[in-house]
Amino acid sequence: MASKKKTFEENLQDLEAIVTKLENGDVALEEAIAEFQKGMVLSKELQKTLAEAEKTLVKVVQADGTETELDA
Repeated sequence: MASKKKTFEENLQDLEAIVTKLENGDVALEEAIAEFQKGMVLSKELQKTLAEAEKTLVKVVQADGTETELDA
């Protein structure tokens, strides 16, 4: 069964939950390392999504339908 790709918001919630768990310090070292690794993967995925969104948003559609790059 193929898993559904999570949304940006779902990934962000997952990352926030990991950060909270690690900040509380109530996890064994092995679990903390595994959670940290999952958090790093999520962080990279979120950064990638934001970079792609930024590329999309720096384009402005002109009145004639052509796109123009904005200076970022």
